[in-house]
Amino acid sequence: MKDKIIKAIKKEKELSCYEIGIEISSDKIVTLTGEVDNWQHVVDIGHIVAKVKGVVNVVNDIRARGITIPKKDNSQKIKRVRQEGNRKKCDIVIIGAGISGCAIARELSKYNLKTIVVEKNSDIAEESTKANNGNIHPGVLAKPGTLKAKLNLRGNELYTKLSEDLNFDLVRSGSLNVVYDKSEWRKMLGLKFLKKSKLGNLIKPARQFMKVPGLKWLNSEEVRELEPNLKGEPIGGFLMSTMGLVEPYEVCIALAENAVQNGVSFMLNTEVLDILSDNGQTNGVITNKCIIESKYVINCAGVYADNIAEMAGDRFFTIHPRRGAIAIFDKNRKGYFNRPAGTRSGRSKKTNSKGGGACVTPEGNLLWGPTATEIPSKEDKSVEAEDMDYILKLGARVTDEIKKSEVITFFAGIRAADYKEDFIIGMSKKVRGFINVAGIQSPGLASAPAIAEMVQGIIKEDMGNMPVNKSFNPIRKPKVKFRNLSHEEQDKLIKENPKYGNIICRCELITEGEILDAIHSEIPATTIDAVKRRTRAGMGRCQGGFCGPRVLEILARELDKDPTKITQKGSDSYVLKKNSRE
Repeated sequence: MKDKIIKAIKKEKELSCYEIGIEISSDKIVTLTGEVDNWQHVVDIGHIVAKVKGVVNVVNDIRARGITIPKKDNSQKIKRVRQEGNRKKCDIVIIGAGISGCAIARELSKYNLKTIVVEKNSDIAEESTKANNGNIHPGVLAKPGTLKAKLNLRGNELYTKLSEDLNFDLVRSGSLNVVYDKSEWRKMLGLKFLKKSKLGNLIKPARQFMKVPGLKWLNSEEVRELEPNLKGEPIGGFLMSTMGLVEPYEVCIALAENAVQNGVSFMLNTEVLDILSDNGQTNGVITNKCIIESKYVINCAGVYADNIAEMAGDRFFTIHPRRGAIAIFDKNRKGYFNRPAGTRSGRSKKTNSKGGGACVTPEGNLLWGPTATEIPSKEDKSVEAEDMDYILKLGARVTDEIKKSEVITFFAGIRAADYKEDFIIGMSKKVRGFINVAGIQSPGLASAPAIAEMVQGIIKEDMGNMPVNKSFNPIRKPKVKFRNLSHEEQDKLIKENPKYGNIICRCELITEGEILDAIHSEIPATTIDAVKRRTRAGMGRCQGGFCGPRVLEILARELDKDPTKITQKGSDSYVLKKNSRE
């Protein structure tokens, strides 16, 4: 295998000059060492090795000249926590309160087990979950035979019932790939085995190999009927009717709140410092607050999943951060597109991502993106000028009318990609009770309910009998959305509680009553951004310019804090430096 790996690397002219150290374990995990000129070469070599037949996964320790990736030393913090002696006990610890962690927490709340979710940030859905395009992908672009393909299909299927039970918005808009010239037909699905297929037969392999329902070829008239604002003259299109649209943070919050209602505990601002194990069995975690003893530890740490696995003594993969930038447009374009629409051309070719395009949120905002840029830092969420250029270029494939000046905000998230470019879900072979849920990138949001089912199955297989939670309630009561009510319903609500008559956010029509609901919910909103994710206060045209100070005042009042202690997003992100009269 080593000769094959060397040959594969040397085959690439840009990479052939490097001397790369290669170690292969008995379980076919390849560890790479050495030094290269830039970060892209680090990533390229990792991908090349991962594709060599027989390689299970890659630990990539190759360094890029001039780039230092700092390592955390938690020894002093661990020492302090041990000395303080604070302990908790539970059956299961879940590390990370993103979409995967919260979906698993909700699934496990169906059983009479004590589960604790620990999250290093001040709120749930703070990382990749809050910064993606909210697509519940149909499963067409997932590689056949992968976990992604299997769980994407199942997850998409589960979302309808989940949205009904948890009362979050799910719009089954479908997704439209638009064709402007004949050369694009064969690119449509991005699948190698379709390259030589005749146009009329392209849809059959997708159904046969991936069992994706709701696929349909459209002629030019049908495409124009669905999306009359498309530029130019499309010659046809490909409709994937099971595509869904959600606000990803809303789904995450709904899952978490229902989990809490059914007995799960969440510990925010709680960072895992080490994994406890003895004789090949996990015993729990050490956090910055206390030691939590447990029989199972589920690693849903996103971009830090490989670091957590290393703490457990089972590092067999590397997460290489892939940044994705997104732009959101003003609501005055609501209805311009009714579903995600794009073309297969015009996308970055050197990427393992599906790439972005013109999308829509459930609220009607146009959303362009995301990009896909390999970066060395797991914390670099900056948006570069070239990101915006690429995003606007993607949108320009289907419309010339949407202008850069209509962007109201832009942001970036980090995909937690591994070199096999598939999900890593399973019990550690070295540490019983330690379960990895890693490498979760798109279609991770779409797959989340199915990932939760799979993890529950892993625990059940190991545990044997999982006692059922007889009081489990799958229903989460709907939250008040004042803007969506009729005038009669609004009047009635205001009479019952005048706080719903006090408009705080004018752009999105968000009331004080809704903000109070968020602050006093199952997982309380304690920061300005946490209120924004639960209510949309601050998501409109002015991006909190008007309502931000008023939200801060309400938070300070309800949490009984000095206004200078209220943060934008936790930690030291204080909004006010001091009181003006000091």
